[in-house]
Amino acid sequence: MQLREIDRVSSITKEEFIKNYFRPQKPVIIENYVNDWPAIQKWNLDYMAEIGGDKVVPLYDDRPVRHDEGFNQAHAEMKMSQYVELLKKEPTRYRIFLWNILKEIPELQNDFSYPDFGLKLMKGLPMLFFGGEDSYTFMHYDIDLANIFHFHFHGKKQVILFDQKQNNYLYKIPHSLIVREDIDFKNPDYNKWPALKKAKGFVGNLEHGHVLYMPEGYWHYMRYVTPGFSMSLRAIARNPKNLGKAIYNIFWMRHFDNMMRRWKGQAWIDAKNEKAVTRTHAKLGL
Repeated sequence: MQLREIDRVSSITKEEFIKNYFRPQKPVIIENYVNDWPAIQKWNLDYMAEIGGDKVVPLYDDRPVRHDEGFNQAHAEMKMSQYVELLKKEPTRYRIFLWNILKEIPELQNDFSYPDFGLKLMKGLPMLFFGGEDSYTFMHYDIDLANIFHFHFHGKKQVILFDQKQNNYLYKIPHSLIVREDIDFKNPDYNKWPALKKAKGFVGNLEHGHVLYMPEGYWHYMRYVTPGFSMSLRAIARNPKNLGKAIYNIFWMRHFDNMMRRWKGQAWIDAKNEKAVTRTHAKLGL
């Protein structure tokens, strides 16, 4: 993989963001943008255990997708207080994702404000994501190809990003939003996955209070270097092509894939995984 560091700025104006990052669809890490949020002082794992300790949270690990598991079906659950203790005690693959603040702990809204980046944020979808040491997400892009602002708290996280122009090199799974799940993006095996050598992307590290902007449809792999959590805010895709693809994903692709899983079972998943390799290598003459 040919990775370069994500741009970093200490702070940024709305005009600078629109000109330098939104219009060219380029990622950026903003280090001191939310220093006035109460969350900067309050949001850590202990605070989450205190304010949401009795909430039962869905947990997900890095097991491969199976035909008999529903869309975003959890692999386990426990109380938030127990999960935080697990994070602090030992490395764990269990993660929380897409946990809606408004639905679960609305009091957390008092700790942040919706920033003005010049884009209309979807204020009904402030989502939290948690992970243990060395846990990670599969390389994927979001179904709605939204512009994403990712605010990190407590600990360190590494991110690897690719734009949609890199699809031919990533071993993308057909009718899906992910790539081959057995690729280790932390230490890729180029003998097994030679196309990855051609993929051009970005890499960066997030710490407490940093904001990552991910442009529309960007592939992202996130690894928790230490236990921590993040909050994402999103704005709808502006590019007509991306908006059209989002509509296709939501109203056709997802339902077609679920139908095929029910009809063909695990054979459908296995066939898609095989096609990810054969199609990628065929396009590149490998």
